[in-house]
Amino acid sequence: MKEYRTVTKIQGPLVFVEKTEPVAYGELVNIVQSDGKVKRGQVLDTSDEIVCVQVFESTAGIGKDAGIRFTGETIKMPVGRDMLGRILSGSGKPKDGGPDIVPEKRLDINGAAINPYARASPSEFIQTGISTIDATNTLVRGQKLPIFSGAGLPHNEIALQIARQAKVPGSSEEFAVVFAAMGITKEEENQFMADFERTGALEHAVVFLNLADDPAVERFITPRLALTTAEYLAFELGFHVLVILTDMTNYCEALRQIGAAREEVPGRRGYPGYMYTDLASLYERAGIIKGKKGSVTQLSILTMPGDDITHPIPDLSGYITEGQIVVNRELHRKGIYPPINVMPSLSRLMNLGIGPGKTREDHKKVSDQMYAGYAEGVDLRGLVAIVGKDALSERDQRFLEFADAFEDKFVRQGHDEDRSIADSLDIGWQLLSALPEEQLTRIDRDLIQKYHPKYRK
Repeated sequence: MKEYRTVTKIQGPLVFVEKTEPVAYGELVNIVQSDGKVKRGQVLDTSDEIVCVQVFESTAGIGKDAGIRFTGETIKMPVGRDMLGRILSGSGKPKDGGPDIVPEKRLDINGAAINPYARASPSEFIQTGISTIDATNTLVRGQKLPIFSGAGLPHNEIALQIARQAKVPGSSEEFAVVFAAMGITKEEENQFMADFERTGALEHAVVFLNLADDPAVERFITPRLALTTAEYLAFELGFHVLVILTDMTNYCEALRQIGAAREEVPGRRGYPGYMYTDLASLYERAGIIKGKKGSVTQLSILTMPGDDITHPIPDLSGYITEGQIVVNRELHRKGIYPPINVMPSLSRLMNLGIGPGKTREDHKKVSDQMYAGYAEGVDLRGLVAIVGKDALSERDQRFLEFADAFEDKFVRQGHDEDRSIADSLDIGWQLLSALPEEQLTRIDRDLIQKYHPKYRK
């Protein structure tokens, strides 16, 4: 293996090397310091004159006399069934005090593109135990559904609750969770590790933790390691895998930092112009492949800077993914957990995963009726602020009370409360029974006769 000593510049996490042999994009690089210590890097850009290498650790200690060795390989993730129950660093090294992973295979972390013709249509319901997701914004196996949140909101608690409660009701097929956290604090790391160990959810999970003080470049590979692991568990071992990625905003900030170090022309708000393509290369790794037993479902969590849903990160994510779950600051201020606002939330694949034989025959109608009733009640709150509650008709007062009850009984639930889809729909019927029966215009008469509490006694 040739060694080059032609380092011309070191800038942030990047090392620039002159006059090398032809090298490939993404190729692994060993950087030998003057004291003999070896650091690892990856080719980020290459031309006839110069090669740009991003270093996976700090560049401290790397001088212009450092030796550069191109390995001719790309980053590969060692994968195997033994990964279940393990906590790993953002670069895939054991973080739980256990032994190194004994690999059954080593897979390229960039994955292989799924032929669109080979994709199967998602159609199976995943129960998270959270009513605002299961009943009104249903997650379907093989879907990619982001959670839009804001700084200081309990998105990590929601992620942990989904990780320990997610299941496919009535199915005996193996289910696993791959949880990848990027740019988190030490306090958050301790919270994640303690929760997984306390609840026993770690038994069927693989956890990747990248800390805020780890190199930004490591944040670039953490979700790819997680998705490679998920693809192996799903398409090689037949697991149905739920991948939770948090926080994609920290990932995009790392993209921006590396782009600035490369002196690229910035796009919107300083993010690189290729951010859409880069995010798509992650999100599109969710899905079901015809003829394969397993599936990969994605829940990516991102915090919207300034709670701005038009910010480039949530804006571009919305174009790629199949809906969004929106965490609301006003509900959080009211002390409601989980503070998920169903009105701007949407699951575009919901109708494929609900109904007779999947959830329940009344699912869609009850969801639509609750949406309509809650939306009308929220609108009436604005009117009450102007004319007062006493000026409302009896009908309007019923809808106003429905909105309050919806937040208090349907949206609000405990951190460890795991509701079945039947429980969530029954709560919906209890709330709807407070409205005049003639106002239930979105529900068929035969469903009212069958499920309305008045007729079930």
